[in-house]
Amino acid sequence: MVRKVLLITYYFPPRPGVASLRLRGVAKYLPEYGWEPVILTAALPGEPEPRFNVVQTSYPGDVTARWKKKLGLAPDNGFQKQIGIPRALRESRASFTSKVINCTKAIIVYPDEQKSWYPFAVSAGHDLLKRERFDALLSSSGPVTCHLIARELKRRHGIPWVADLRDLWTQNHYYPYGLLRRLFERRLELKTLELADVLVTVSGPLAEELQSLHRNKRVLAITNGFDPDEVASVPLTKEFTITYTGQLYEGNRDPALLFQAVHELVADGTIDPLDIRIRFYGEAPYWLEQQVGHYQLGEIVSLHHTVPRDVALTKQRESQVLLLLNRDDPRERGVYTGKIFEYLAAKRPILALGGPGGVVAQLLKETGAGVHVNLYDHLKAFLSSWYQEYKTEGEVRYKGQWEAVHKYSHREMARRFAYLLDEITGGGLANR
Repeated sequence: MVRKVLLITYYFPPRPGVASLRLRGVAKYLPEYGWEPVILTAALPGEPEPRFNVVQTSYPGDVTARWKKKLGLAPDNGFQKQIGIPRALRESRASFTSKVINCTKAIIVYPDEQKSWYPFAVSAGHDLLKRERFDALLSSSGPVTCHLIARELKRRHGIPWVADLRDLWTQNHYYPYGLLRRLFERRLELKTLELADVLVTVSGPLAEELQSLHRNKRVLAITNGFDPDEVASVPLTKEFTITYTGQLYEGNRDPALLFQAVHELVADGTIDPLDIRIRFYGEAPYWLEQQVGHYQLGEIVSLHHTVPRDVALTKQRESQVLLLLNRDDPRERGVYTGKIFEYLAAKRPILALGGPGGVVAQLLKETGAGVHVNLYDHLKAFLSSWYQEYKTEGEVRYKGQWEAVHKYSHREMARRFAYLLDEITGGGLANR
């Protein structure tokens, strides 16, 4: 018997962002396990895929965008840029302007930018649940407004509810606001999630952390993944190409160690500068341009603007090596970057640089899909070895073990959600 789940999410394709991929994967593969998803979301920027049953509600817009309009500014452009703050200053979180803006946002965007969606989603969800039989609710954050909506629907209709936290809420290691707001928001988190039947997050270490706050709740880890339908091969680049797609953060997701190693390997003749190319796809911050110049890599490193996702996937698949940059923070041991799963689908060797290792290093070791490096000498050794393999064989060989890699697919992710939904609704588990 097919059962129905109301999936409450702000992020869903074609809304851009890596967050949309998790929910698309859940919705795409849940039907294989006896669950029909209906997606409740805010008005999307385009038409969703016909395969999905998507209910879109009215949405007045993000809080900050609405304030910009009131001030006569363009809603889609940065506030600091529009008022003439120099690029170097507006990219610094320590600047006076950044601090003032952050303090203001702490008040006006409580609990998040999408809070104005709440009444429209609750009304639409309530109507759906009155008209049709649903067996469960599944809400996914951020934004956390998704859980506020689910809580109200749970309160009214008493349907089993799974709350999925792609990032932790007030326990987030990069919580952007001050202590006072965190205290208020923690009370909101506890009150909101007290009605959830199960809490889910994306890794074992994060599940342990979430459990420490929600002590009376069942907390599980269901990792993100890649869509197996996106696994494809294209001809590799002729050059020894290292590619990064995504955002960068100075001092955290920072390629300085790679730049230093490549500079030295070129200088000592180990690598021919005509062979190697390092490519970045995403908005290039000011400090990255400065680093490229500092290490004299202007002829090797190319900086590109953000490209459509299908283009980014092609650039990944054609690369000799894929670069993954991790934050150098011990609290990151439970954090997978979203890009690692796209990289798995590209079936190219992954170089994960920096950070404490943790779940990323464990994944790469388990799958054989790449290496995690945080020591400079080890980085130089891997680059030298890969380059020599490229010179002798024409490519860097991919050594991933597909059976292990497949455990991180969207199909497996959806299977685990289906198992959990079966469990909380009293369904059968025999086929899971």
